[in-house]
Amino acid sequence: MRSPGAEHAYEVGDTVEVFCDHEKDKDRVRGWMKGIIVQVDNKMVAVQFRTNVFLTDGWMVPDRILWYPLTSEHIRPIGTQKKLGRKEILEY
Repeated sequence: MRSPGAEHAYEVGDTVEVFCDHEKDKDRVRGWMKGIIVQVDNKMVAVQFRTNVFLTDGWMVPDRILWYPLTSEHIRPIGTQKKLGRKEILEY
């Protein structure tokens, strides 16, 4: 039995995939999209994107930052720069 807590330890600058509403080829779609973690606290993680993202009720997020609980199933790590050994430039 495991103690309750986050499955993954996130750090600022980590690249993650997030399941959200976003723009793709000028259409609004729901799916996995890459983003960069810009803030982490003990309960939530903030992910910023290079394309427009939307809230579930349809509003566009002006700063392109979505917040997720650390235990959310809608966020998953891709790999960190430390683990990859090189700086990765994201292509969206």
